[in-house]
Amino acid sequence: MTIKILRLGHRPSRDKRVTTHLLLAARALGASGAIYTGVKDAQLERKIQKINLNWGGYFEISFAEDWSKEIKNWKKKGKVVHLTMYGLPIKNVIEEIRKDGSDKLVIVGGAKVPREVFNMADWNVSITSQPHSEVSALAIFLHEIFKGNELNLTFEKAKLRIVPQGQGKKVIEF
Repeated sequence: MTIKILRLGHRPSRDKRVTTHLLLAARALGASGAIYTGVKDAQLERKIQKINLNWGGYFEISFAEDWSKEIKNWKKKGKVVHLTMYGLPIKNVIEEIRKDGSDKLVIVGGAKVPREVFNMADWNVSITSQPHSEVSALAIFLHEIFKGNELNLTFEKAKLRIVPQGQGKKVIEF
């Protein structure tokens, strides 16, 4: 199962760090790529491409003008998961989502999410029904969907790799 992220409503002046952190978490925890909407941000795209170059992997990033078109196109080949604090608790639906072997588009909002997103999603999933960060919601969702196996990922063609240490820092450069 491939997982791709759809980030709604990126605003570089306001969301620069949040969107970057969202995409870094997505990449590190097993998503294959992301589509973002809102304002096109070449600097964001360069940052993610640079991370891929240095740390390996093939995480794709692209911009889309129309989020609804992206969702409609995705639904021709896979299913849609919308992360929202108003959805069904993850513990109640994660097994059903996992058992459905189709590729998943995981929608993560920014500003107010349009009602149509809730209607288009196959699952509206809450991590908690309290206000929280979309970065934390995505991280927990990916951890649950992959059953923790994402913590063992290796990234091909890495120029840098961290050697785990009890103390200190050790980075190998290839």
